[in-house]
Amino acid sequence: MSAVVGAFVALVSVAVLGYVVGLTGVLRAQDELVLSRLAFFVATPALLFTTVARADLHSIFSAVLVTNVASLFVVQFVFLVVAALIWRRTRSEATIGVLASSYVNAGNLGVPVAAYVLGDGALVAPIVLFQLLVMAPVAFAVLDGDRQGSGRRVSLRALLTRPLRNPLTVASLLGLLVASLDVQLPALLMRPIDLLAAAAVPVGLIAYGLSLSAGTKGSITFRRDVVLAVVLKTALQPIAAYAVARWLLDLHGPALIAPTLLAALPTAQNVYVYAVHYRASRTLARSAVLLSTLLSIPVMTAITGILG
Repeated sequence: MSAVVGAFVALVSVAVLGYVVGLTGVLRAQDELVLSRLAFFVATPALLFTTVARADLHSIFSAVLVTNVASLFVVQFVFLVVAALIWRRTRSEATIGVLASSYVNAGNLGVPVAAYVLGDGALVAPIVLFQLLVMAPVAFAVLDGDRQGSGRRVSLRALLTRPLRNPLTVASLLGLLVASLDVQLPALLMRPIDLLAAAAVPVGLIAYGLSLSAGTKGSITFRRDVVLAVVLKTALQPIAAYAVARWLLDLHGPALIAPTLLAALPTAQNVYVYAVHYRASRTLARSAVLLSTLLSIPVMTAITGILG
């Protein structure tokens, strides 16, 4: 068993622990929200800041970003052609479906995978930045302008500054600033940040496993929109990322694993939050998040086994 597969097994084991403590009642379903907020607002931003601040900028903006952007455009195009042109979905429905099929869980699950399995948490930083600074604002602009959406108009200023209120974006940008200036921050400042960063992986994975223990009854549907989004997310996106990395960028070995594995991350929970806010395709978003999350572990385990 390769080191990559061994590291991924360790991640899965911690996620399974979260699932077990949820089933046995050691932690309650509502505790998942507390743990997720702790990981999202405190520990994961600390991890992103420390990894990006100490990283080589050339390694951050690497093939991972290119393959991620290329693969998401492929799945978004397919979903739009089928849902908008053939099934005649509204702009809001198509937009939520596009996000469900391509917006990866780069924060809660991507950071642990990049940091522990791939050995470089900075690899996920450009994905986080692209999704929050490009994908989300474009989606908000479409949803805000659709009468089928929330009906609330959002100012251009609010639209542009919304990503900057996300702690993952702020932490990544601050890390990029430190790395670009080549500043050596004092140990007295970095030690508490490193201590918080160390909690990101286990806390995030426990919350991830705990969320799965809540069960799926009444939470999902298998409508064709959901099936299309989940198939595109869990199958076509990693295949497209692999094809771009292997045959266009001529990557091999460990360099090929990173973009393929990160493209196989499940749909981010942010998509459901957006669907609720804009009152559009909430069932689609909820089902895609849950089903892709359930499928992501075997898919990513298979990728590490085949490519590792």
